[in-house]
Amino acid sequence: MIPPKIDSYRFGRIVIDGQPYSKDVILTPQGVVPHWWRKEGHSLHPADLDAIQDHQPRILVIGLGAFSRMHIPEATKQWLEESGIELVALPSKDACKYYNQICEQGDVAAAIHLTC
Repeated sequence: MIPPKIDSYRFGRIVIDGQPYSKDVILTPQGVVPHWWRKEGHSLHPADLDAIQDHQPRILVIGLGAFSRMHIPEATKQWLEESGIELVALPSKDACKYYNQICEQGDVAAAIHLTC
């Protein structure tokens, strides 16, 4: 299975395999989960990552937003570590580049916040 590839990112918009999205997204080896929404806006909780739990990626790349406004609480970091998932959290532009560099290694997922 070919993982989804990010064609471009700019504030509020991402293009994945030719398809534009204007809402936050999750990428797994099986495809794109559009309209990703967190229960507490700019704070990332384990429940916000239900879409990746079934896939158990080795690496989860988090796009924190254009200005890195999304916060990852210690409890979420601990949950990921206990789940055996390596966390890479970067501003969204950098997260998209990094995801593209490693996505074909397999077992990689990304959760990208498109705005702030």
